[in-house]
Amino acid sequence: MLKELTIKNFAIIDELTVSFEEGLTVLTGETGAGKSIIIDAVHLLCGGRGSHEFIRHGAKKAELEGLFLIANPSHGVIKKLEDIGIDFEDESIILRRDINLSGKSVCRINGKLVTIGILREIGASLIDIHGQHESQELMDDKAHIHLLDQFAGESLKEVKDSYQELYKQYKKWKKELDKLSENEQQIAHKIDLYTFQVEEIVDSNLVIGEEEQLQEQKKKLQNFHKVFDKMSSAYDAILDESKGLDYIGTAMADLQDIADMDKNMQELSENVSSAFYILQDAAYQLKNELDEMEFDNNQLQIVDERLATIQTLKRKYGPSIEEILAYKDQIQYSLDQLVNRDEQIQKMAEKIHQIEIDLELEATDLTDKRKSAAKRLSVAIMEQLQELYMEKATFSVMFHETVKPVYNENGLDDLSFYISTNVGEPLKALTKIASGGELSRMMLALKSIFSKHQGITSIIFDEVDTGVSGRVAQSIAEKIAGIASNSQVLCISHLPQVAAMADQHLMIKKEVSGNRTFTVLEEVQNDKRAEELSRMMSGAEITSTTLQHSKELLTLAKDRKKIIRNV
Repeated sequence: MLKELTIKNFAIIDELTVSFEEGLTVLTGETGAGKSIIIDAVHLLCGGRGSHEFIRHGAKKAELEGLFLIANPSHGVIKKLEDIGIDFEDESIILRRDINLSGKSVCRINGKLVTIGILREIGASLIDIHGQHESQELMDDKAHIHLLDQFAGESLKEVKDSYQELYKQYKKWKKELDKLSENEQQIAHKIDLYTFQVEEIVDSNLVIGEEEQLQEQKKKLQNFHKVFDKMSSAYDAILDESKGLDYIGTAMADLQDIADMDKNMQELSENVSSAFYILQDAAYQLKNELDEMEFDNNQLQIVDERLATIQTLKRKYGPSIEEILAYKDQIQYSLDQLVNRDEQIQKMAEKIHQIEIDLELEATDLTDKRKSAAKRLSVAIMEQLQELYMEKATFSVMFHETVKPVYNENGLDDLSFYISTNVGEPLKALTKIASGGELSRMMLALKSIFSKHQGITSIIFDEVDTGVSGRVAQSIAEKIAGIASNSQVLCISHLPQVAAMADQHLMIKKEVSGNRTFTVLEEVQNDKRAEELSRMMSGAEITSTTLQHSKELLTLAKDRKKIIRNV
């Protein structure tokens, strides 16, 4: 539910914070007081199209923020938040949108910056806004199949899940077949390209770890003379003309002669002896290395050329030898498929044919369940319409026949909702209904049924009761109150019958201070509710008759709500 809404510098609203309750909240007030501005603010907060024109005159930006409470741990919006990496804690979702003078928006969800598209996606899971002529999900032909599936419940969901799993396999194999069925010129081009690439990589005889060894070899060749000179100098210092090892040998002999005479000299003698033999061994190793060392300028050129070849292959096929070889395996597989494509095409076509046989069975089962659910839905809608005094209306779920079966994620069905509002008139698409009053009642009938299945946190009705009166007005009031049993409902209304049903009644009015207009909102409680309903009935003047009528209306509404909500 929408728990709290904060609006700042938006249209004629300077700063306003309002808390909403569960059930039905009705907003009333004089025309132009700012009721629809609040709904506009919610619409923009949930990703609606924004403009700098919404910013209050003299302000730099408009600020909108809403706190939503989600008590249901399996609500679909929680999974959406997880998918986009937004934390969900304490059952709270905070949407925020700032609109700048440039017209650009800064959007946040739980403090994290998001795009307007993500804000719109999350907002659509939280708020459902209905205006008298506004196109909504119920008025979208493409959404009707999903609404019917929701109404059908678990029995259809199981069949649909099974079908969609099979459909994923079908799409995968169709995609593979399409690749193999490209025109001959493209295939020939790919075969030539892949053949060249495979041969180039194979002929290079790449070895994993080779590049590192070559870099080390190049380093040695580039520093050959320095290494040779330093090794020769070290050898001379130890064993050649400098006689370094001879001096240590003399020291070793002298210490060995006195080792038995002085215990302290014994350990020292052993250390010097050890050093002598280590240096002697090192000298022999240096001599062997020096004897084998021979500078070969051609070898440096060979190493450079090999490294250049590896770099060329890396630029073409991957950043490392491992990835180049992996790429070779990948295109070798693709090449084999292309070369043997006729056989592959035949195998895939057979595979797809077998899947299509299973798909047809699954899709037929899905269609049968949908048609059964459609009959139940039509009966339910007709009952709702009768209660809304549209006894002559006829509702039907129309299944559109296709010349050639085309499988999609929903099966083979193409359907939409049709209605006829008068006897003798043909059924027409729901989206073609022209009468505002009929559209409002039709929408309420559908929403009364689908609000239980859609999982929307809050529903907003913006003057959907326009153009009705009398017993129809009372029926609409009861329908809205009934919808509020399953979802939080915010409703702007000019009908006292609707206002009487409110669990929370908010009155909006304009005030002028310092040559500026401000919107003020206050909660109407106790005796003031009867006064506000009386004003709605008769205008500015409140009479004893209208006041008495208002009190009776509130009492009647209280009793009707108990029946509607089974309290």
